[in-house]
Amino acid sequence: MVLNFQAKRVRSADAELQDRLVAVKRVTKVVKGGRRFSFSAVVVVGNNNGVVGYGLGKALEVTNAIAKGVEDAKKNLVKVNIHNGTIPHDIIVKYKAAKIILKPAAPGTGVLAGGAMRAVLESAGVKDVLGKSIGSSNPHNVVKATVKALALLKDPAHVARLRNIKVFKVFKG
Repeated sequence: MVLNFQAKRVRSADAELQDRLVAVKRVTKVVKGGRRFSFSAVVVVGNNNGVVGYGLGKALEVTNAIAKGVEDAKKNLVKVNIHNGTIPHDIIVKYKAAKIILKPAAPGTGVLAGGAMRAVLESAGVKDVLGKSIGSSNPHNVVKATVKALALLKDPAHVARLRNIKVFKVFKG
């Protein structure tokens, strides 16, 4: 699996990663003697602290498909910029037919996103965010679009340095 965008790759730290199953699908192949069943599983792994990855596993049994998906996800980890429990800015990303919108939310809002997008955001450690999936609801493409969106988020301090802007913290009190 290859990420087509400039992602901030992270090496796998197996001890702290938690996996979440997004979708399991039974696939049927019709052969001369009847039907052959296999399973494909989409899995998301993350450390709930800014690192997330996804993987796809295919096998004749569900448990083997999930295990293969976890191994694939550990090879595709990306770093996510999280600012005070939320994302630093709005972002709209399209991956094939899936289009997603992510917006930062106030503290205490929670993760307002559905299905596959929620699994990715929670595994990444985002606490407060508003998310909407438009177009395809295919979990494969929604997961890939969400990971792409999280990888494309820019840190406010880094953007300020690129624009030669000095950032001052305002202290009240």
